[in-house]
Amino acid sequence: MTDRSSIHASFTIERTFPVPPSAVFQAFADQETKARWFGTDEGWEKLESAFDFRPGGAETDLSRAPDGSLSGFNVRYYDIVEDERIVYAYDMSHDDSRASLSITTIELEAVDGGTRFTMTEQGTFLDGIHDAAGREEGSNWVMDQLGAFLTAPA
Repeated sequence: MTDRSSIHASFTIERTFPVPPSAVFQAFADQETKARWFGTDEGWEKLESAFDFRPGGAETDLSRAPDGSLSGFNVRYYDIVEDERIVYAYDMSHDDSRASLSITTIELEAVDGGTRFTMTEQGTFLDGIHDAAGREEGSNWVMDQLGAFLTAPA
């Protein structure tokens, strides 16, 4: 039998990107654009994908890792203010088990030279499958990918 647990944690990631808030927002709002920076490492196979970026809309991603395990990401968007804010809740699964549930707020603020990006995540990590430290590390990696995309030559 699996030991059951619920660990609650939150973290905040901040970046300053040298592009306007509209460019950062568009990187989340457009499916083709988001697919260029938000994804999995080499060797992963995408099995299922859906994208509906609007309040009440959903996003789904199911992928197979090189070791054969499955990773699921299911989003529901709750609040979207163009070029300013995105609020969504999501769950992640590993194989047949729910690993975590989170609510995330992304805030974009115009500053000299670009955009101050702040992402705050509040999560519940279930049964030891994932943990907050690993999620924060993974989220930082994803935001590094976003930064590289936003600053890449056109």
